[in-house]
Amino acid sequence: MSLFGTDIDGGLTLARRVGQKYRPVFDALNPKDRAALAWYFLPHRSGKPVVGVTRPRILKWYCPFADQQQFSSGHRYCINVYVGCGHGCEYCYAAGYEPDEPNCKKNFERHLLRDLEDLDNYNVPPAPVHLSNSTDPFQVLEKQTWQTLFTLKQILRCRRRFTSVVLLTKNPSIPAEPQYLEILQQLSSLPDDHPSKQPFEQKNLPPLRMEVSLAFWQDEVRTFFDPAAPPVNERMEAIRKLRAAGLSVVLRVDPLLPRSPLPNGKTLADFDLPEAQSLADLEQLVAFAAEVGAMRIVYSVTKITQPRFKPLSETMQKLKQAYEHLCKPQRLTFSGGSWRLPHDIAQQYVVEPFLDICRRYNMPATYCKHNLVSTP
Repeated sequence: MSLFGTDIDGGLTLARRVGQKYRPVFDALNPKDRAALAWYFLPHRSGKPVVGVTRPRILKWYCPFADQQQFSSGHRYCINVYVGCGHGCEYCYAAGYEPDEPNCKKNFERHLLRDLEDLDNYNVPPAPVHLSNSTDPFQVLEKQTWQTLFTLKQILRCRRRFTSVVLLTKNPSIPAEPQYLEILQQLSSLPDDHPSKQPFEQKNLPPLRMEVSLAFWQDEVRTFFDPAAPPVNERMEAIRKLRAAGLSVVLRVDPLLPRSPLPNGKTLADFDLPEAQSLADLEQLVAFAAEVGAMRIVYSVTKITQPRFKPLSETMQKLKQAYEHLCKPQRLTFSGGSWRLPHDIAQQYVVEPFLDICRRYNMPATYCKHNLVSTP
């Protein structure tokens, strides 16, 4: 145990300098845990009167840009194993800040081990860990570097420091391979001495959750919007393997797109866009989720993100035009680097017809943000 880990007063002094947007999380903790969070997340030697959660190398605060009053994710971790993603999805929100080409992080393994050592040194209380919010941990690069496999092994070794382990992917075939399944199955159980073991068992909560994105039923639509992501049938077969291995799966029908007819007799074809998510296609996806016993469906409405250092793709320009037509006489909302449909328009034309299908199949459906902040 390091000196910092036993120095509660020093940690509380450091915690009093945390920026206002993080303060709700720190203030909600008991003094011991608040001090531990301060030692782990906050820069020790900064001379600034106000500091942010900038210290960890790999095992980071879930969203360091978000104000906890508006996006109350709380104390939770995110590990972006890679930088960038090779799937090339047209609508990817990470295009606003991630590079075009995927790559490995320099000294990733060494930095991850140091972060995990710090969790022990500072005796940080357990929290959920997400892989990941900006890149797919099971993209093709994983078959060359095995860094996600290394990460999972280290999380298993330090399992007492984490509550839920959540993995988000469009490529479930890799985690369905035997060497991954063995570790994932072990991660699906909390050790007997874990402080969350009893609450998780009482509430029947899975300690590990595989969240698999499958937004399109027709593979030709997948090739249009997710050009380098795995085919639909391949993902479905891998999901069945994950479920057969006893892993909890969440199906992410995410993002949701508008469908024809649009107002004033227009269709998506008028904007040179395919019918990506007909109600019949969405019903097939929901029926599949029910068939495999998915925990729930997670959804969100497509954001049109301005890519970093380049214009919108031709596809997203067309979708933006369709959005502008759909929301007339209102205007699109622009926030966080993305254009979005006004809430009432999105609910009426995109979300509610989908939720009606989920209700008919008794399939719980949760908005993406709510799904995140409710992960214990």
